[in-house]
Amino acid sequence: MSDLSAFPITKRWPAKRPELLQLYSLPTPNGVKISIMLEEIGLPYEVHLVDFGKDDQKTPEFLSLNPNGKIPAILDPNGPGGRPLPLFESGAILQYLAEKTGKLLPEDAARRYQTIQWVHFQMGGIGPMFGQVGFFHKFAGKDFEDKRPLERYVDESKRLLGVMETHLSGRRWFMDDDYTIADISMLGWVRNLIGFYGAGDLVAFSRFKAVGAWLERGLARPAVQRGLNIPKRP
Repeated sequence: MSDLSAFPITKRWPAKRPELLQLYSLPTPNGVKISIMLEEIGLPYEVHLVDFGKDDQKTPEFLSLNPNGKIPAILDPNGPGGRPLPLFESGAILQYLAEKTGKLLPEDAARRYQTIQWVHFQMGGIGPMFGQVGFFHKFAGKDFEDKRPLERYVDESKRLLGVMETHLSGRRWFMDDDYTIADISMLGWVRNLIGFYGAGDLVAFSRFKAVGAWLERGLARPAVQRGLNIPKRP
């Protein structure tokens, strides 16, 4: 049996199945990237809820795995060389799981890097900008008298949706007919923008027909439907 006792995070979240990959997460747009990925590739795993309501992400145990205090994070008992691998940052985890299993990342070198570029596009643009729209439209920022921050992030989100629209026009997925980690990285964020954040009208989402069709295709996938609700919220 795999021994994960050297990792402090297992003190707060004991592993019932230490031979399995351990996922520490919450069903947020970043968190569901990894639960969707794991469901898609069929890699067995054990999930642990990191409850923001209890500030779990700020505990010493969680910070020992991710010093940045963000979800998701994983602990793979079967990492490179057969040694346990702790890993954080959703983009890095997506790439690791794709390379570990040989799934959802093209084998061709050029297409592989093109896929990774779209993951970085999500990490550097889609996530931060859509998240700021959520803050200034739905959460505490909505009460700010100065609406310039909201306008700035709405405009940038529209621009990013335009980039997606241009690329997806005539394509099923970001890599043509190949569904990849690029798609997985963005599905939760676009869904959140027009759903939970309620910003569909604000960003004129109905104008982006190709993005809407891509989102519908993605959300129809059984693994995506399962992954969006893992782990269950308290």
